Amino acid sequence: MGFIYFGPVGDVGWTYQHDLGRKELEKNLGSKIVVRTVPNTLEGADGDRVARELSADGTKMIFAVGFGYMKAVLQIASENPDKCYATSSAYMTGPNASGYNAKWHEGGYLAGIVAGKTTKSNSIGFVGAHPVPDVMWYLNGFVQGARSVNPKANVRAVFVGSWSDPPKETEAANALLNQGVDVMTHYTNSPAVVTAADGRGVASISFHSDMRKYAPKHYLTGVTHHWGDFYTKMTTDALAGNCKGALYFGGIKEGNVKLAPFGPQVPKDVADLVATKTKEIADGRLNVFAGPIKDNKGVVRVAAGSVLPPSDLGKMDWFAEGISVGQR
Repeated sequence: MGFIYFGPVGDVGWTYQHDLGRKELEKNLGSKIVVRTVPNTLEGADGDRVARELSADGTKMIFAVGFGYMKAVLQIASENPDKCYATSSAYMTGPNASGYNAKWHEGGYLAGIVAGKTTKSNSIGFVGAHPVPDVMWYLNGFVQGARSVNPKANVRAVFVGSWSDPPKETEAANALLNQGVDVMTHYTNSPAVVTAADGRGVASISFHSDMRKYAPKHYLTGVTHHWGDFYTKMTTDALAGNCKGALYFGGIKEGNVKLAPFGPQVPKDVADLVATKTKEIADGRLNVFAGPIKDNKGVVRVAAGSVLPPSDLGKMDWFAEGISVGQR
């Protein structure tokens, strides 16, 4: 088995969470498998080279943990029909190449409830990497959750143009804090945002990992993702010779998306409400993108009585009502 990572593993963030899944896979399957990890592999020519080397070295199942590997992996998979491939965040598949992603909006909705109940100024800050669909459906889900408990809640969003650039993230967080936001969240890879918030006495909600050690005084919770069960199933299927390419989309019900344990600032009634809404999402009684939903320009994006189809998430290019976007 092979894992290709675009960055170092670190101790929090995107790659770290996937590597926890890799460790769980090894624990579950033990001596049945040998796993190689290749960190710091740039998406593009570097990823193509590493995926080809792993394939040539006899690796039977390759997980490429980054959207930018998708097209190279599809080509390599077509040249190696006896091997299995899966790319995270991919939307294209092949006969033996899968894509997998998480329902970020479900975790976002639950985190939004916490933020909406916590804010006193009704102004929440968000630092994002890029305004691409994965980030958009988290942010839009977050504001739906916040406004479900606090209709006056608004989110001020800033994008820094990088998945991991701590200085830019800190600068963006401080700019939002200077505008009076009293809860911060993010969709970036480092703990810079929660650290900046904590240093100024402001509550925060992390993304990717539980980052409380970087915000020890005012941490509320975090939206985290978990891949051990998925990696175990995919590898088990590969060992059995089943390499049928498909798209996987997992959320609260599947255990891929969870909230980190609450910090002491989250009162019991809020924790209980989140627990109730978590069960409703898992049971299918609560759809985060059930209408009516307008965007921040007043255009109806989801009509009353309908829900946004999952297939539309990958095309999401609008900000929901309650979100304003500024410059870093």
